[in-house]
Amino acid sequence: MPTKVILFCPMLEYKNKPATLMTISPLGFYECRVDMAAGNHTVYVPIAGTALIFTDANVIGEIPADIERYG
Repeated sequence: MPTKVILFCPMLEYKNKPATLMTISPLGFYECRVDMAAGNHTVYVPIAGTALIFTDANVIGEIPADIERYG
């Protein structure tokens, strides 16, 4: 980390907002850097109310065996 993401957070009215994911807090927040009109700002968004899409494509063609999938 850090990595480029696209942020979806209805609480802050972010939809398709480019950001840089800095850390994932064990307290339940993503720390992101977001460009705004006044410059680059650090934003803490709740994991439960936020969706992230990583802008870098997956570099492997198959799901690793150690990842469990449900459903």
